[in-house]
Amino acid sequence: MPEIKFEDLLGTGAHFGHVTRKWNPNFKPHILLEKNGVHIINLESTIEGFNKAAAFVKEIISKNGEILFVGTKKQAQDIVQQEADKCSMFYIVERWLGGTLTNFSTIKKSIKRLKMLEKEGSNLYENLTKKETQMLNRERVKLADQHRGIKDMRRLPDAVIVVDAQYEDTAIREAKRLFIPVIAIVDSNTDPSKVDYPIPANDDSIRTIQLIIAALADAVNEARGTVAEKNKKKSEKKLETDASEQPVPENELKVESVPEEVAVEGVVEVTAENSEEIPEPAETPEVQESEDISRDSTQKGE
Repeated sequence: MPEIKFEDLLGTGAHFGHVTRKWNPNFKPHILLEKNGVHIINLESTIEGFNKAAAFVKEIISKNGEILFVGTKKQAQDIVQQEADKCSMFYIVERWLGGTLTNFSTIKKSIKRLKMLEKEGSNLYENLTKKETQMLNRERVKLADQHRGIKDMRRLPDAVIVVDAQYEDTAIREAKRLFIPVIAIVDSNTDPSKVDYPIPANDDSIRTIQLIIAALADAVNEARGTVAEKNKKKSEKKLETDASEQPVPENELKVESVPEEVAVEGVVEVTAENSEEIPEPAETPEVQESEDISRDSTQKGE
């Protein structure tokens, strides 16, 4: 499982929270101390929260689940899109459309409309004026920007990963209404209890966002590789059992070879038995006459 080191978090400035006057009292367990009017986040809580989130992500992927990455704030857009593409998951980096989860049927219709507009040789562009064609092109560009990360999403995700829990409050509320687990980076101005798997860290630092989101994407890829390996072993085992259980045809049965010594002995015994059983040939009349003449001649000589 991918890990985040304490030194890496310290180097990226993940321990810096917001100014003390903007803090959320529910975040108190994750605050280490106050320095120069700024809260310092306990990085041990960050590592603990990340480990729980990574274990949950691996569990989701092992069940062939899907994850939605959400990061619409300026610092997170490029990072979220890059890491989501790396692990082949869905993402939203433009404005969060109200009802993206709770009204997903309407979003699917909008995606269908986008695919129709993108289709080459579509009937929509036939017999249209120049102005109408330009209007359709504007609509296509707008829909492509809004749905570029979820164009192939056919069902609701099994989990949502959010960069800033305060900034993406609408997305979190929609996910909670549909009982979809939420993993989020929470800063000192956010209530961590509204998220299922909070990761206390500085959500305004680009390097911190890069470190945490990249590690979660690596967890997705690692879990997917483990699942693929297990499926490969299962398929190989199934092929072996099928091959062992398959009956062998009679015409393909192998004839057992007989040892040469046994075969020679058997041949000798058979020839001996056959020689005993073969009757002697009877004498022909010509042979009998010749024997009688020879006997008469011998008698006369005596």
